[in-house]
Amino acid sequence: MELRVVASLANDEKMIESFKKGEDIHKRTAADVYEVPIEEVTKEQRYAAKEVNFGVLYGMGVMGLASRKGITREHAREFIDKYFSVHHWIRDYIDSTKALAHNLGYVETLLGRRRYIPDINSGIQQVRAAAERMAVNMPVQGTAADLMKLAMITVQKGLPKVSPESKLLLQVHDELVLEVPQDDVSKVAKFITETMNSVYKLKVPVETEVSVGKNWGELEEYS
Repeated sequence: MELRVVASLANDEKMIESFKKGEDIHKRTAADVYEVPIEEVTKEQRYAAKEVNFGVLYGMGVMGLASRKGITREHAREFIDKYFSVHHWIRDYIDSTKALAHNLGYVETLLGRRRYIPDINSGIQQVRAAAERMAVNMPVQGTAADLMKLAMITVQKGLPKVSPESKLLLQVHDELVLEVPQDDVSKVAKFITETMNSVYKLKVPVETEVSVGKNWGELEEYS
């Protein structure tokens, strides 16, 4: 979900196109960065792309990537530079979000929920850098959290009409856990998928996966 939010926030044309095609976003990133066909991307290349796709949003730099991947700083710098040449919209988003936070003292989610960043103009470089990372990350994770809350509210309101005996039990990160009578699994799965996919319109499609089982240990993908 977070990368779909990023694509929408940054208006990243590469990511938007990839999500609309239903591609593996990490494979697509690796293919663009390593300049190879997507079907030839290796597991190692995909993993490196995944690290950067998420890492840049949390302030991971050259040293962080080099340490996590066990590569030289030069290699890490080349990879990140290439990443931002492909996804320059992400770089623009990061820079503009930092500038906005410095100017206003806060950042907002797509739905307008605001978080103030008291240390964004701190005179201490380490404190200011941490505040900048927070400013970049909050609209992404915050928007994902907002969408999940909207989905929970919508599911809770509509579920009794679909399956009166079903219950929304809890939320775990980007998942909802429900208790559903066996005979109602099909219609509840359809309701959940349609609800979560349409709760808020991003610039990319949202895809929901449903798994069914007697307990978490026995869950299997439902289609």
